[in-house]
Amino acid sequence: MTTVNSVLGPMDTSEMGFTLSHEHVLITSAGIQTTFPEFVPRDETIEEGVQLFKDAKAGGVDTIFDLTTHDLGRDIRVVEAVSRGSGVNMIAATGTWRDIPCVFWTAEVDEIASLYVRELDEGIEGTGIRPGIIKVANDVGGVTDEGEIVLRAAARAHQKTGAPIYTHTWAPERVGDQQVKIFEDEGVDLNRVCVGHSNDTTDLDYLKGLLDKGVWIGLDRYHPVARPGVPDWRARTDTAKALIDAGYGDRLMMGHDAQVRLRIASKEAFAERMRLNPDKFLFISRNALPYLKENGGTDADVQNIMVNNPRRYIEGAS
Repeated sequence: MTTVNSVLGPMDTSEMGFTLSHEHVLITSAGIQTTFPEFVPRDETIEEGVQLFKDAKAGGVDTIFDLTTHDLGRDIRVVEAVSRGSGVNMIAATGTWRDIPCVFWTAEVDEIASLYVRELDEGIEGTGIRPGIIKVANDVGGVTDEGEIVLRAAARAHQKTGAPIYTHTWAPERVGDQQVKIFEDEGVDLNRVCVGHSNDTTDLDYLKGLLDKGVWIGLDRYHPVARPGVPDWRARTDTAKALIDAGYGDRLMMGHDAQVRLRIASKEAFAERMRLNPDKFLFISRNALPYLKENGGTDADVQNIMVNNPRRYIEGAS
């Protein structure tokens, strides 16, 4: 039996079921809910989140990875309440997104790694709620000096705890390659790494190169309306099918990178984003997976991507 820490406590990985590999309940900024609590719609997020994830549960979603880190304003009690109220398992993250605190820029790698280890071993902010994943991020322009510090800290925290690593990248610039090089330098088993946001590109040479290194890849940005300069959801799914056809179907995971509430966008922009996506956390189930099957994907492919692969990634199975 293998267990993973969910926000409601340890759970057997066999209970993960249909899993969305990259989602968020609430995104704000570090410290906002403590310093300016009136700025954060905690109660509304819980109410809306419970309903949205009840709908997702009714539509077949069993588990999400909530990859909200401290610098994204992670509020673990909100995630806990939404999980408890909706019945959807939620696996939280330690680590750091790309809003890296200035105090980390000159810190020793092991200093930061010890912070991630403490959360993994003891829990988040005194709650006893332990994350199950280490999340790190690098974006447009690639791995910065401070970004490298965080990547190396994640690698060392992984080595001490065994927790898997999940990254945010900017795939059009092949940032995943830079991340993998650093993880290799730190001696990380790449089977414990998922390179996320990899469906922001259709560059199969890049994606196959990552997969051949031994990582998982997250095809984890899905929305009905694509941002300028990146593939739309059909092209993203065509890329998934091409990777399946090339023999990589057992190394892929899917998610939306969706949120119940997003306070780092304007209220108007987020409301429009939600309006354009009536399927919310079921967009993949109602659109991408049927499209995949219309184009030759099989039930076994879906079972791998949405059920088996997330479980195997968490378990460390090759």
